[in-house]
Amino acid sequence: MAIHSKSYLQPEDYSNLADQFVPNSDKVLATSPYDSELGKNMARDARKVINGKLKIEDFHRVYSASLIKEFGDQYASGPTEPGRNSSTSAGTGPKWGMVIDLKKCVGCDTCTVSCKAENRTPPGMSYNVVLETIKGDYPNFSITNLPKPCMQCDNPPCVQVCPTRATYKMENGIVIIDNDRCIGCRYCMVACPYGSRSYDFGNSYEQEMVGYNDVTSPEYGIERGKRKKGAVPEETVRKCSFCYHRLQRGEEPACVETCIGDARYFGDMSDPNSVVSKLAASPRAFRLKEELGTKPRVVYLR
Repeated sequence: MAIHSKSYLQPEDYSNLADQFVPNSDKVLATSPYDSELGKNMARDARKVINGKLKIEDFHRVYSASLIKEFGDQYASGPTEPGRNSSTSAGTGPKWGMVIDLKKCVGCDTCTVSCKAENRTPPGMSYNVVLETIKGDYPNFSITNLPKPCMQCDNPPCVQVCPTRATYKMENGIVIIDNDRCIGCRYCMVACPYGSRSYDFGNSYEQEMVGYNDVTSPEYGIERGKRKKGAVPEETVRKCSFCYHRLQRGEEPACVETCIGDARYFGDMSDPNSVVSKLAASPRAFRLKEELGTKPRVVYLR
C-alpha cells in the first residue's frame, strides 16, 4: 500500500476540502425564530465588507432599520464597547495564534476527542474536527487530513453580523462569544466561511453517560454549573475559543497539549521570535481561503 506525500496539494485544495464542512444556510436558519433572509443577506454583505468591496458605513446604513425592526431593544448599535475591540494591534499583551503542520498530522482525531472532553460539548457538536479525503485506488492512494478549529479571524464576518454584539474579537486575537448576550439567531453561523460555529439545541449525553450533567463546563472561563434546560449555553451558539479558560491558567489549548504527532504549535503571533511566528513565515505556510480577507490566526504548513 502506498500512502503518498501531500506536498502536491495546493492551498485551494485544502480550502475546497474545508468547504465540505460548511453547513447549508437554509438548514441552519430553518429553526431560527428570526428573519432568515435578513441573516443570509447580512452574511453575504459582511464578506464584502471584509474583502473591501463594501464600506462598513454602507453596510450599517443598509441593515440598521431592518435590525431594529427584527430585534428591537436587543439590537446593539453604536461604537464598539471597551474590551470588545476588533483590532488586534491594540494592547501590549500576546496575540494568540496556532500553526498546524499537515505533514505531521496522522489523522488520529485525538484533538477532536480532547477538545470534546475539555469543553463538555453536547452530542453532534465538535469545536475541533479533522476533515479527511482519500484519492486514488488501492493499493495506490493518498490520504489528506485537515484539522480545523475556529480560525480566530482578524477580520471576522461573524462579528459583523451579530445583532447583539454577543460575538466579538478580544485584543488577544481570540474571537469569543458572550453566551449571556447570545440570542441564538444563528446569523454568525451562516456568515462564517469555515463552518466553525454550532448551535446548542440542548441535547445531552445524560441517557448514555452516568454523571454527565454533574460535570461543569468551563464555557470561555465561566463555570456554568450543571447542564439543564433553560440554562446558558443551551440555545446559544458555541465554538472553539483556543481553550481560553486554559490560557487564563497559563496552559495550552487541549488540542495542542494532546496532539500525538506534535502537529500543533501555539503561541504569541506578535512576537517575531516565537515558534509560531517563525513557522507562519515559512514558505510552507498558508491560510484557508485567504482570498476572502478574513486573515485567519490559524496557519497551516503543507
